[in-house]
Amino acid sequence: MSALWLLAVNAIVLIAIFVLFWLVTLKTRDVTPIDSIWALAMVALGWASFVQTDGDPGRKLLLMVLCTAWGVRLGGYLLWRWRRQGPDRRYRTMFAKAQEHKGWGFNQAAVRLVYAVQAPMLFIVCLPVQLGQLDAGPPVGTLGWVGAALAAVGIVFETIGDAQLVAFRRNPANVGKVLRTGLWRYTRHPNYFGDACVWWGLYMIAAESGTGLWALAGPALLTFTLVKWSGVPTVEGRMKRKKPEYEDYVRRTSGFVPWFPKRG
Repeated sequence: MSALWLLAVNAIVLIAIFVLFWLVTLKTRDVTPIDSIWALAMVALGWASFVQTDGDPGRKLLLMVLCTAWGVRLGGYLLWRWRRQGPDRRYRTMFAKAQEHKGWGFNQAAVRLVYAVQAPMLFIVCLPVQLGQLDAGPPVGTLGWVGAALAAVGIVFETIGDAQLVAFRRNPANVGKVLRTGLWRYTRHPNYFGDACVWWGLYMIAAESGTGLWALAGPALLTFTLVKWSGVPTVEGRMKRKKPEYEDYVRRTSGFVPWFPKRG
């Protein structure tokens, strides 16, 4: 199977997933679950690649075990958070501005601002688990196992970070405060850092296959969006407006890669 054919079939799979989600949101009028679809659709594309390709069995299985563990954990967590907290304020604000300035209704705003943006981005980020399953050899080597370890560390890192944040928010005494303990003592975004580790690790596994080497755009795009676009800038802008002590937290704590906090 050629890479172009695989990607064409997977593009159809992804479009079907997004159309189904669009039909659901026609009734719910809430696109917040797209965040969980982001993770779960990557798992779906990975398994779609698994059944279509004849690549090295060990590499295919390693990619899919790690991708599935990451996607099911993150997708499940985001669905749970949505059910607990309701619609995400980001989307409500985005749609309100689209209505005010462009006259777009819910459906038009959802298609233009959410689906048309996130579907191609998702497809690109997921390239390592698509292209990495194509080649029959060589078997997983040193680079691949280092990548697997990095991805596993990333899954554990973001899982612990999310759990610490949930526990912090559950305590009424922490209202208006900034989480500075646990992993959040060493990086302001342990969940984002863990995400990046997962996809750079998956890329390292895929890169050994030859064709997977061309999937570099996946982790590069993810890292850019987390650090420069929809991740860190969005969260930190909101936190600085809501919590006065966040400025001091920014001054003392690493923005992305974990490091010891500054004193003074």
